[in-house]
Parts: sequence; structure tokens; C-alpha cells
Amino acid sequence: MLAVTKYVDVDVTRALLDVGCHDLAESRPQQLWEKAAALAATVPAPRWHLVGHLQRNKVRRTLPLVSLVHTLDSRRLLETIEEEAALAGLDCDVLVEVNLTTDPGRSGAAEADVPLLVAAVASSGHVRLRGLMGMASHPDRPTADARRDFARLRELRDRLAGDLPPGTLRELSMGMSGDFEEAILEGATMIRVGSALVEGLTGR
Repeated sequence: MLAVTKYVDVDVTRALLDVGCHDLAESRPQQLWEKAAALAATVPAPRWHLVGHLQRNKVRRTLPLVSLVHTLDSRRLLETIEEEAALAGLDCDVLVEVNLTTDPGRSGAAEADVPLLVAAVASSGHVRLRGLMGMASHPDRPTADARRDFARLRELRDRLAGDLPPGTLRELSMGMSGDFEEAILEGATMIRVGSALVEGLTGR
């Protein structure tokens, strides 16, 4: 379970760490930078995940701070991450984000483009492919719709995994506060919980 901290301040984020949430997720690189700096001396240190869009001009500063980028969605971003990781002497773990809708304005790679993008990541030198990430196409609709979306993502992962070394696509990051139960039923290995977790902790 990833504790999504994009709507809370450093004090609440620290409280999440205190109750055992050591995998923290941010949507905006700038907020991740700030909170990572504020909590740098925390023991044990949090493992940061980026679950929002990563602009190429923010890659250099972000890579040393994150354990996993969930939102790789294009060859251009892959090339930038590969270049910056090589310069920094790092290996960067990523998930390919899949757009489970027909809306080109939504984040993520189109399903038709995912096989080629996955193959490109798998052949990179400093970028390590760990799995796929996706969001329900209509999170405000009945949970049965979300479950169908998550099933599609799992089925896509299973098809692609057959052409890759075992374990390459072991992670499925899917499900948020309103639909994580459906995501788990469809094989999620990571869920991204924000509002439900913070409300339970703080009562607000």
C-alpha cells in the first residue's frame, strides 16, 4: 500500500511514517522534492514513489529521490530518464502507465502503443521495467466498471509478460481510495491510497 500524501502537509506525512506507512507517493515532483528534503533524516527513511506526470525537465532532480516512477508514458520520457540515470550512475525502476480510456487527454500510453514502449524499456541500460500502472477510466461510476478496467490491465500485463524474462512485469499498480478493493480482486500488487488513509488517521 502506498500512502499518497499530495493533499497533506509534512506533519501529517510524518504521522503516516510513524504508524508504519513507509512507502509514500506524490503526484507532483516539486512536492516530492520538498517533503523528501523535510523528511531526509527520518529513520527508517521513506521510500518515495512518483505517481503523477513527470515532465522531462524535472527528471534530473527527481530520479535520485524515488524508488519507483509509476508514470512512464512515452519514448521521449524514457530517453530522458535513460540519459539522466546514466549521467547520475543510477538505475531507475519504472512502471509503464496505461491509459485505460479512449480519451487522449488522459495520462498514460494508449493501449496500442504499450507493447512497443514496454519493449523499449526492457532493452534500456539504466531503466528497469517493473510492471504496469493504470487508473479506472471512470472512478465516479459503479465499482464493477473499475473492476473491468483493472482486469483489462492485468490481461495486458499477462500477454506482454510472455515475451519478457520472468518477473519483469511483476507489479500492477492500480486502485485508489474508492476502488482499491476491486483492484486487489483483479491482481493489484500496489494500491495508491490517499484520502481514505488520511481520514482514518486524522479524522478529517
